[in-house]
Amino acid sequence: QVQLVESGGGLVQAGGSLRLSCAASGGAFSRHCMGWFRLAPGKEREFVAGISWSGGTTYYSDSVKGRFTISRDNAKNTVYLQMNSLKPEDTAVYYCAADRNLFIRTTADVYDYWGQGTQVTVSS
Repeated sequence: QVQLVESGGGLVQAGGSLRLSCAASGGAFSRHCMGWFRLAPGKEREFVAGISWSGGTTYYSDSVKGRFTISRDNAKNTVYLQMNSLKPEDTAVYYCAADRNLFIRTTADVYDYWGQGTQVTVSS
């Protein structure tokens, strides 16, 4: 069982930056692919970014590619999402999730564990 706790959300102006963190406990963090998803009002849950067990492979949605960076520190059992050049359409609740699969997957339903989410609001 892996417990995930996100932090770092907040209110920021368009063009600004935020860094989200997701701290894991209770399981083999380094043996899980990690993903960030987001849920905006009136929209479906959306894959944002994913990272492999070692951190050597990353994958991004087209909507955030070039602006967001996912990374992980297995020694600290933490995954990060650096968000730059934020836009109002990035406003959402951001969730981290853990997947025991060896490869990064973008479908939310396959992820085994989820955090409680952190709100990101980007004002125009």
